[in-house]
Amino acid sequence: MLNDLGRRARKAARSLATATAADKEKALRAMAARIRGAADAILRANREDLDEAREKGQTAAFLDRLTLDTKRLEEIAAAVESIAALPDPVGRVLATFERPNGLLIERVATPLGVVGVIFESRPNVTADAGALCLKAGNAAILRAGSDSFRTSLALVEAMGAGLADAGLPADAIRLVPTRDRSAVGAMLAGLDGNIDVIVPRGGKSLVARVQEEARVPVFAHLEGICHVFVHAKADPAMAERIVLNAKMRRTGICGSAETLLVDRACAGTHLKPLVAMLLDAGCAVRGDAAAQAVDPRVTAATEEDWRTEYLDAIIAVRVVDGLADAIDHIETYGSHHTDSIVTEDAAAAERFLREVDSAIVLHNASTQFADGGEFGFGAEIGIATGRMHARGPVGVEQLTSFKYRIRGSGQTRP
Repeated sequence: MLNDLGRRARKAARSLATATAADKEKALRAMAARIRGAADAILRANREDLDEAREKGQTAAFLDRLTLDTKRLEEIAAAVESIAALPDPVGRVLATFERPNGLLIERVATPLGVVGVIFESRPNVTADAGALCLKAGNAAILRAGSDSFRTSLALVEAMGAGLADAGLPADAIRLVPTRDRSAVGAMLAGLDGNIDVIVPRGGKSLVARVQEEARVPVFAHLEGICHVFVHAKADPAMAERIVLNAKMRRTGICGSAETLLVDRACAGTHLKPLVAMLLDAGCAVRGDAAAQAVDPRVTAATEEDWRTEYLDAIIAVRVVDGLADAIDHIETYGSHHTDSIVTEDAAAAERFLREVDSAIVLHNASTQFADGGEFGFGAEIGIATGRMHARGPVGVEQLTSFKYRIRGSGQTRP
């Protein structure tokens, strides 16, 4: 069944590779319309998924990632429309040059082919991934987690109807129609050569398995251990706004700050208000001795806390000896995902931006901007922390490869 799904996706990908920008835009707008039209069915499916997740005792943060309501569903449809409005990434001429022998060489953006996306509980990934792949001329095979299976199936059915409305193959976006875990292994093996790249989006165990077992290229990040460093020259009010947003806006996303680092040079004025603000907002704080000393509600941090992606209302807090120590901590414990410095010192900010080797590095801004939509990409299929091909939010441009087109006038090689 899965190999047949792969073969049909490959056939659809060949059709998409020659689809015009207008064809793809029409299909994406039709998909958004179908999602809105199927709102009752999608939300009903989501309620069933939520009921099952609650019975399993899933955490509040997990349930938040899984939940759809009318507002979130409209945001999903709007994201598909925003992808429709993006420039077509396929066919872009990336470079042009002429050789001394007269050969004219162009490097031109092309689709990747068939993209396999394996994800867990966030239903919006279903629409984002399918729409982004389509815009870049790729077919998508989606494997949702069992917790979001009903919701994802309802979304894909609506998207397939939109594709058919626009005259493109519905096989261009398909959900693996089973919860069986063996489906993941089959996708990692490449579905008989029909998957060109895998994008995992989920927890540490899922991504680690994909990176270990995949026999096709992978765009992935293992986890989002994101830091905010409050430098000695940080404006106190700005630091409080950024830290609160970075941790508490949505605790269950990969761009949520998991560790707060405070410069010892400003700890006397900045540390206590920051810690109290987080605690008063309902965030548990696990801190070093300095953090524990400013508020009795702070519990002792262990070595493991500096390496933990909580995805919950928990943060680790540490006082560091200046910029170099903060960078060393991030390099030692971070995951190269997203890290931010809060400072009014331009030189310190530039050093942080230059030396922190993460996919996304910010100055005076919340880590929660680690999102393709916030980058103007319309949406993202994931955030890659590797160094090959794609890094940071993976949007439509990152979902293309390239080929060389060479025009001659009879040249032969001596």
